[in-house]
Amino acid sequence: MSDLPRKAVTRTAKLAALPLGFAGRATWGLGKRIVGESAELVGRELQQRTAEQLFKVLGELKGGAMKFGQALSVFESALPEEVAGPYRAALTKLQEAAPPMPTRTVHAVLEERLGEDWPELFQEFEDKPAAAASIGQVHRAVWHDGREVAVKVQYPGAGEALLSDLNQLSRFARLLGPLIPGMDVKPLITELKDRVSEELDYGLEAQAQRAHAEEFAGDPDVVVPDVVHQCEQVLITEWIDGTPLSEVIADGTEEQRDRAGQLLARFLFSGPARTGLLHADPHPGNFRLLSGGPGGEDDWRLGVLDFGTVDRLPDGLPAPIGEALRMTLDGEAEAVYEMLCAEGFVKESVELDPDAVLDYLSPIIEPARADEFTFTRGWMRSQAARIADPRSPAYQLAKQLNLPPAYLLIHRVTLSTIGVLCQLGATVRLREELEDWLPSFLPGEPGEEDEVAQA
Repeated sequence: MSDLPRKAVTRTAKLAALPLGFAGRATWGLGKRIVGESAELVGRELQQRTAEQLFKVLGELKGGAMKFGQALSVFESALPEEVAGPYRAALTKLQEAAPPMPTRTVHAVLEERLGEDWPELFQEFEDKPAAAASIGQVHRAVWHDGREVAVKVQYPGAGEALLSDLNQLSRFARLLGPLIPGMDVKPLITELKDRVSEELDYGLEAQAQRAHAEEFAGDPDVVVPDVVHQCEQVLITEWIDGTPLSEVIADGTEEQRDRAGQLLARFLFSGPARTGLLHADPHPGNFRLLSGGPGGEDDWRLGVLDFGTVDRLPDGLPAPIGEALRMTLDGEAEAVYEMLCAEGFVKESVELDPDAVLDYLSPIIEPARADEFTFTRGWMRSQAARIADPRSPAYQLAKQLNLPPAYLLIHRVTLSTIGVLCQLGATVRLREELEDWLPSFLPGEPGEEDEVAQA
């Protein structure tokens, strides 16, 4: 029944060819430098050619290759414009689509999981997929009670393909590193591998989506489709229309971009506070901008899809995040450093200058300082370049900091969301969202020293 195992040799060959292509271009680059071309110009051309090949291959595959490509795509804002421009379209395509699974395979999965009479469960079922993702694809249908639904069907053999791809990619992670300045690719691949079993479990995904749908039911800003039916390899949810965020990024009005950015930031911080869960896959393909909210046709809402990867935070985002952010904004170098040490961001064997740490953090949290902040690709590139330049103090300090496991997913989700905000070019009142939803960001909130004193 499975089409993926039959294609395993082909996909392995495509991925295995990537390092050879990278090595060939490195040799080409050396030749160009020998004949006198600028190292910087050659480096950028090399980066561009490498990226073009990488995303061409990732775009042709499902599984871990696509998952990795989607995770990387939100960091496109960090690339130099002359490098990012030529393959931005390929990244957008990764966010929205992948090659479809054959119709006969879809029907076979539905028959196995829903029974031989599965067509009778639907008034209509569209064989052509409406969207495809890393481990499954979505079909539009009408449920037997008349509700429009999205039917997510998992690719047979998806787990094996996912792990195989990620194992292949991890073998040459070092070669991929230069694509995104300041980003260590290997931990990203490791984290994706660690979450494979969770993402394959549609039961866990249904639980997370139901929790969000219940909490956000009737919400004026966020729409989460409810779960209609779930079984192994099949997840059926309510269908929502709307403009994919990738289209808003490409062609949206300034009003749409700003509204999408504000709602994305609101969902990032309000979700954990309201549900105890953090939606951990914030690439544009998982969001829709919906018109027709409570305020009328121009009252845009954010539709949120795909809860296959979540971080479970029963108490919401950790209080030290809000405390450290506020103290950094207030310039309390010693207090910030003590908290970073206590939380494990600075290992016991490492000693840093608190003022240097504050200088490192301050530019990163600039969006939280002002009443509103315009996220741009230029700002993202400047932050990435600051951390990626071996000559800069920020580069040296970043190498000495540690990322505790409890913060790993939170860190990636926050960075990814900022990447999407920069792609949108959105002007966002971020501080307002932090004050409303981030524990201990405002002085005197629970979780701070006063609560300890009372205890």
